Amino acid sequence: MRSRFIAASIAFALTTGLSAASGPKPDVGDGRVAWFDITTSNLQQSKEFYAKLFGWEFTSLAGSNYAVEIVSGGRPIGTLRVAEGKISAFDGVVYIQVKDMPGSCARAKELGGTIPPGFPFNLNDDKGAVALVIDPAGHPVGMYSRTPLPAAAK
Repeated sequence: MRSRFIAASIAFALTTGLSAASGPKPDVGDGRVAWFDITTSNLQQSKEFYAKLFGWEFTSLAGSNYAVEIVSGGRPIGTLRVAEGKISAFDGVVYIQVKDMPGSCARAKELGGTIPPGFPFNLNDDKGAVALVIDPAGHPVGMYSRTPLPAAAK
């Protein structure tokens, strides 16, 4: 289950909101939520629920009937995507902004976390980098840096 989640996260981050606009996302500050994904078993129902609950709007993503970008106050803030199978504890990811992706990955490992294979990686067109961290209890958390990885850290 976890490997499906990780593979989906890699593919999804490359094709959705984290890479949709030109340049990096707005600087929200180190340690703050920069982006998030919500997973659902019913996209239309979830869109209606969150639109009414939070006033969110949704933008279709080119080439996908399984995901939409979440827009709040005219700014993209995350994605809503269809789950692969049942919803589980590994569905949905919050991406926390970090200044130093290689340093943050190293620190996560020092603290008992795991960086799955394939992470970190640069987003398309120098829009920054993302990593997934599995904390010591097994919960995934994403990290987002506005700065692409240096060549040696890829």
